[in-house]
Amino acid sequence: MIFSVLARRKRLWLSAASVALVSPAAAWAQDAADEEKPRERAARADIVVTGASLEREETSEPLPVQVLAGDELAHRRQGGLGETLAGLPGVHLDSFGGGASRPVIRGQTVPRIEILTDGANLFDASSVSPDHAIAADPLLLDAIEIQRGPAAVRYGGNALNGAINLIDSKVPKAVPEGGYTGATEVRYGTGDEEKTVVGRVTAGIGSFAVHAEGSRHVSEDYDVPDAFGSDKLKDSYAEGTSYSFGASWVTDKGYIGAAYTRQDSEYGLPGHSHANAPCHTHDLDLHCGSHGTPPPLVSAPDDHTAYIDLRSERFDIRADYDRLLPGLEHTRLRLSYTDYRHEEMDGTFLFARYGNKVYDGRLELTHAPLLGFTGTFGVQYTDGTFSGLNVNDVYRGYDSIYDIKTENVGLFLTERRAFGPVDIELGVRQDWRTMHAVKKHWTSYYILPPGFELTPEIEEMYSGFYDDYFASNYPASEHNPFSVSASATWNIDAGYSLGLTLARSQRAPNVRELYARGNNLATNSYEVGLARTATISDELPAPVTDLVETNKSVDLTFRKTDGRTRFELGAFYQDVDDYIFARLIEEERETGRPHLLLVYTAADARFFGIDGQISHQLAPGSLVTLFGDYVDAELKSEDDNLPRIPPGRLGARYEWTSGPVSADLEYYHTFKQDRAASYETPTGGYDMLNATLAYRFDVGGGKSVELYARGTNLTNELAYVHTSFVKDQSPLRGRSVAIGMRHSF
Repeated sequence: MIFSVLARRKRLWLSAASVALVSPAAAWAQDAADEEKPRERAARADIVVTGASLEREETSEPLPVQVLAGDELAHRRQGGLGETLAGLPGVHLDSFGGGASRPVIRGQTVPRIEILTDGANLFDASSVSPDHAIAADPLLLDAIEIQRGPAAVRYGGNALNGAINLIDSKVPKAVPEGGYTGATEVRYGTGDEEKTVVGRVTAGIGSFAVHAEGSRHVSEDYDVPDAFGSDKLKDSYAEGTSYSFGASWVTDKGYIGAAYTRQDSEYGLPGHSHANAPCHTHDLDLHCGSHGTPPPLVSAPDDHTAYIDLRSERFDIRADYDRLLPGLEHTRLRLSYTDYRHEEMDGTFLFARYGNKVYDGRLELTHAPLLGFTGTFGVQYTDGTFSGLNVNDVYRGYDSIYDIKTENVGLFLTERRAFGPVDIELGVRQDWRTMHAVKKHWTSYYILPPGFELTPEIEEMYSGFYDDYFASNYPASEHNPFSVSASATWNIDAGYSLGLTLARSQRAPNVRELYARGNNLATNSYEVGLARTATISDELPAPVTDLVETNKSVDLTFRKTDGRTRFELGAFYQDVDDYIFARLIEEERETGRPHLLLVYTAADARFFGIDGQISHQLAPGSLVTLFGDYVDAELKSEDDNLPRIPPGRLGARYEWTSGPVSADLEYYHTFKQDRAASYETPTGGYDMLNATLAYRFDVGGGKSVELYARGTNLTNELAYVHTSFVKDQSPLRGRSVAIGMRHSF
């Protein structure tokens, strides 16, 4: 079976050459900008993450914001979003092999940071488990905007630690000059035999524009240093195909358009084992032996491939329009429907199946100046159905026996005004969220033997049992999180500015934090949610369904944007009431592989940190940058540390440009993390050396062809990341060089 899976992956690559080169890639952000230059509206649409109103592009931001675009994004791109952004100030990654990597901002990942697509929420299953990839393809992005700090006022409590906005061109914002524009790219990577093709095209006539894009990438198990015990990380392969089609009607005042996006991905799960598949609880005792006949996976060998087969379909309607009505400066509409699913395959067994179907609508109205204030009022409605939680025995006939339904209504308002050199911004958001389980018929849970006669009496009896089961195991929950922030930016002379943000942000627990009860083999744990503690033991805290995490934060940003020396430095302090985390109850080693009994609980916590970078222009075309970050986290009332907090990091980067040639050299040191949680081990520090060399050919008409080579981990150091659930089984990539060619037309 393992050989058939590998063979199928190789065959899939043979079809890559037939993929149409019709997708936007981050490498061509400048081309996208050229398309949008005639319309200031489009520039405004690209900057949507922070709590500020849409008219703020000429002023400094109170929070650290970094935009990754153009050549830098093209060279840094990896298959996952976390790997692409890792190394930026304040951004680490939570890695799970070559297919799933989530960004970590200021010590937190999803669900405490929000992933956005052109200002609209991105929906997948990445917040439920670290082996679930973020359903976005970095190959198809024009730019990525990263905010470090609270964005909850505009995007809800899940953005209380930061937000990442993925900027794309799938819905055209302008009609290209000359009738069409586009780009292509091919790329090969040595460390994992990566083969990538990407392309896009936008065409227009009159007031209409159409866009098509696509990408295909295949990579084998990636190289790791021999010190790991093997020169390849087994099951770290990844492959995927993404494409999108969109069209817009464009006028002088704005545009309205729609797009369809499809992403298919398959990636391996390193370090998997069946040994703990039968783990279950007897009161507070975690027992990993089977009673009677063990499930099929327990006797299956661990040498075959475990992988995730992912599919995400999304429909978007986007509109931006100036002066739609008197008194309205700008109107923005974002509508989407997402149909996400993935299957977790363990050899020939279907071990789990997750799904997430979400309708989302967002309307923002920016009013004309009133008493010196410019502001945006918005409303957001989300209706989602999540399936697959706690169902990890699909191979025995149990599919999802229930769905979890979530409805959320959010209202928000931001107002901004300048008082001389000082910009003031106020923001507030109120959400009303309900979550409950939607039952299927009881026969989806109780498997009837063949020939069993279903009488009305049995129907009534089992239906009653089923109703009681759901009432006690999946109580409905209601949350009304409220977030408010106040920011001030003092624009000092010579490009200096000082920003201060005070925020009180609230977050409701997600579906796993509330309703988990079962094995998560990806994290080698048996997890119990806040609402299900009574199903395990009376000794655990009583079930709760109304708990809200409250974060009171102070963010300070000092920035200089003019002159040969420029910098952006941020410091933050967070005092969190009822911080939700997985507490260790017991570690079981009965099978020889440790398995953890983790119960989601709440305790007060504190975070403090600094991050930023300083750049100096040594000469025209010569730039040196120092960067770094540090996070200190503490459980205020517990004799333990919070898990997976990233260590400190310091680095330097040198960039050089001369005519058509450009190059950069980057080095950073990640320090040892010895403040580990009770079920973690300390993680050693490591050094990382990366370099890029590129040559650009001018082919006339403002277009070009670029050849580039990007080397990562050039010293081939064995590196483990403390933020990863599987750090010991999944080290970072070894030495690798990606060689690529980009062409715009």
